[in-house]
Amino acid sequence: MTTAHLPDSRYAWMRLVISLALATISGIGLWASVVVLPTIQTEFGIDRSGASLPYTATMIGFAVGGIVMGRMADRFGIMVPMFLGTIMLGLGFLIAALSTSYWMFVVAQAVFIGLFGCATSFGPLVADISLWFQKRRGIAVAIVASGNYLAGAVWPPILTWGIQNHGWRNSYMALGILTVVIMLPLSLFLRRRASLEERPSPTSTDTSLAGTPFLQALLMVAGLACCVAMSMPQVHIVAYCGDLGYGTARGAEMLSLMLGFGVVSRVMFGFLADRIGGIGTLIIGSFLQCLALLFYIPFDGLISLYIVSAFFGLAQGGIVPSYALIVRDYFPAREAGTRISLVLTSTVLGMALGGWLSGEIFDYTGSYSAAFLHGIVWNLLNMAIAFWLLMGRRNKLSLA
Repeated sequence: MTTAHLPDSRYAWMRLVISLALATISGIGLWASVVVLPTIQTEFGIDRSGASLPYTATMIGFAVGGIVMGRMADRFGIMVPMFLGTIMLGLGFLIAALSTSYWMFVVAQAVFIGLFGCATSFGPLVADISLWFQKRRGIAVAIVASGNYLAGAVWPPILTWGIQNHGWRNSYMALGILTVVIMLPLSLFLRRRASLEERPSPTSTDTSLAGTPFLQALLMVAGLACCVAMSMPQVHIVAYCGDLGYGTARGAEMLSLMLGFGVVSRVMFGFLADRIGGIGTLIIGSFLQCLALLFYIPFDGLISLYIVSAFFGLAQGGIVPSYALIVRDYFPAREAGTRISLVLTSTVLGMALGGWLSGEIFDYTGSYSAAFLHGIVWNLLNMAIAFWLLMGRRNKLSLA
């Protein structure tokens, strides 16, 4: 590798910008089914739960696809799965636009858009950028991981305008063409593969757990737990505001506030991670998220909810990227795509599981208070794992 293409080089920063652009463009695959939900319900004559199924199917496909594409990236480099994912994403939008039945639309969302489409732009892309940075790995990972949040802020208004003025089918076709035309050329810039020479992170410390299946499983449990907790406000804040009499529009504003501050949070925590490492960043973020969840229970006034939602966004944004940093500290670089994708997939499954469990708890108790407490319990599990990892590292240092 030439000096120009070393970690933290100018080329690495250019690659970071391109990766963020790909993640943001591809991220429309995660939000399109949400925006089009009411239209699909009318189009195919289904109930609200049926109209919600395409989103659930997309997220499941997205979770599984991250692992598949991560393995492919480890073997061939990120450009190959990114090329495949771009083509499948474009085909998915076109097939969905031409669907003649509800189930054809669901398959297009789950398989083409979720499984093989936008899955590459999360775990595998985050893993790839981690190979290109050493001193600034934390901020690099955080920026690329912000792509799905940026997509949630940018794309829904654009797609809503398209649906209102040109119909959902034409809008989906336009997205299919647009993603392919923009993403394929950008993917070409990622053809160079990083050197897999192992360079220890400035914040990493070797432990007896390094590289073990137990550590991999532990990180996956931690990822699941933190996102079961994280899903409570993100999935249910709109319904919660409706139940309190503030209206769903207020809840939608709070959700946007969370996502916006989530982007800020990821960047802030990225800078912090470069100083204290992934484990320390995970502990701080997890603690602050737990505190925010606790604040939701007594503070249910309108202004209070806006403030707590903003605080929640600032608290939780740095948690998920920290797992990528921990994996890079304790596992070989040649396995980064697979292992980071496994952990980030567990976070996606945690969001899906937590959203469903919170709804079940609300149906059983008639209140969201128990659901918030339920999220706090999962959050405490995440914190316990993070502290256990920290103590293991300190014990290793004391014995050295």
